[in-house]
Amino acid sequence: MIAFAGNSIICRLALGEGTIDAASFTTIRLISGAAMLWLGVRLWKRNDATRARGNWLSAASLFLYAISFSFAYLTLTAGTGALILFGAVQATMILAALWSGERPGVIQWTGLVIAIAGLVVLVSPGLSAPSPAGSLLMALAGIGWGVYSLRGRNATDPAAETADNFLRTVPMVLVVSLINLGDVRITTEGIGLASLSGAIASGLGYVIWYTALRGLTATRAATVQLSVPVLAAFGGVLLLAEPMTVRFVAASILILGGVGLTLLGR
Repeated sequence: MIAFAGNSIICRLALGEGTIDAASFTTIRLISGAAMLWLGVRLWKRNDATRARGNWLSAASLFLYAISFSFAYLTLTAGTGALILFGAVQATMILAALWSGERPGVIQWTGLVIAIAGLVVLVSPGLSAPSPAGSLLMALAGIGWGVYSLRGRNATDPAAETADNFLRTVPMVLVVSLINLGDVRITTEGIGLASLSGAIASGLGYVIWYTALRGLTATRAATVQLSVPVLAAFGGVLLLAEPMTVRFVAASILILGGVGLTLLGR
């Protein structure tokens, strides 16, 4: 979750300050993540002939999340975007959990409701009437990430499968970049931020996430992600000199307390 929060801060810096356009950011992000993971897997498992592979559905879900996320934030505020994104992630993963036969207990449902209430409190000052196009894109990003997370619960080799999924997104994102050639805007700072987002916050972070998913139910995996906005906001306080407010502290207690209830409830 710390890696995901770091990714949010990096994306905010890159796209919010106009150092790079959305298509180029996503392209560099996914290619740098693919390069880092491919190199790591090749060095780590060079003698492993049974290395697991990803698949096109997982890669498409990852691509849908990454490209929709970048373009959505061109028209949405940070608070509105976070609420739509995590609402879509929760809905996708919990509906899938119920469909597959998971039956969360009262304590888990209570924890989820408390955590969602905390998210609303956290992002409420940044809420505004959202752009319909931006809202749709962010909802698609949430669905994409929810599907990608659900499929990761069956990963047998998180590093190899994540690397292969990233590699499969490269032709997809290159097509988007070609379509958006007329809107290209790239600076050295933008390239650096996109590379950091892809290689570290996304690539390595997603390997850790795929590893963790094997020990989580879909409901718990969905709920624990609600801690990301808290961690991102705390990172903003430490790294971007954003103020620490009573609202932030109260929202953090609600979200982290709700996540704790969901993880502890049978």
